[in-house]
Amino acid sequence: MRLTGCDLSCVRGGRTVFRDVNLAVGAGEALLVTGPNAAGKSSLLRLVAGLLRPQQGRIELEGADPELTIAEQAHYLGHQDALKPALSVSENLGFWTAFLGGDLGKAADALATVGLAALGALPASYLSAGQRRRLSLARLLAVQRPLWLLDEPTSALDTAAQAMLAALMQAHLAGGGLILAATHGAIGLERASELRLGGSR
Repeated sequence: MRLTGCDLSCVRGGRTVFRDVNLAVGAGEALLVTGPNAAGKSSLLRLVAGLLRPQQGRIELEGADPELTIAEQAHYLGHQDALKPALSVSENLGFWTAFLGGDLGKAADALATVGLAALGALPASYLSAGQRRRLSLARLLAVQRPLWLLDEPTSALDTAAQAMLAALMQAHLAGGGLILAATHGAIGLERASELRLGGSR
């Protein structure tokens, strides 16, 4: 499997965010999208996720299921943790697992992996920022998808949680998965390639 983007340009609010961007990520590989604020890192991930349309260029996921869109074969983890405060931790993950077409039986294991098993009955409104982020990360495990699109994935995570995330990403890559991550700093993927926006590429 291989994700490619060719001659991508993005315009938002009448402003050209970036133009002529090319990318390629193969199975077992990670690509870190870096650059200053407003360079278009989040916008590029949103293009791949199908949340924005490119002004020009094309995005393809070669070797994937031709009956499914790229979005249906990807996990998009954005800046905001998409949780319902009134639902419990378990109910939030159960909702997303069912919505994304996953096996509800895997949700409990996913919570345990991210260190939230003991908080399953707690309303999500009581979670700290780091715990909310870990609950969002549990979606990556509860529903298997080959492409992970991660926007500042270490945001709000402490050192231990960052190490846990790095291990999850390494395991995903070892299983042939792909990762495209927007980040300002290291996220524990030393062998990842880099695409810098807003500067020399």
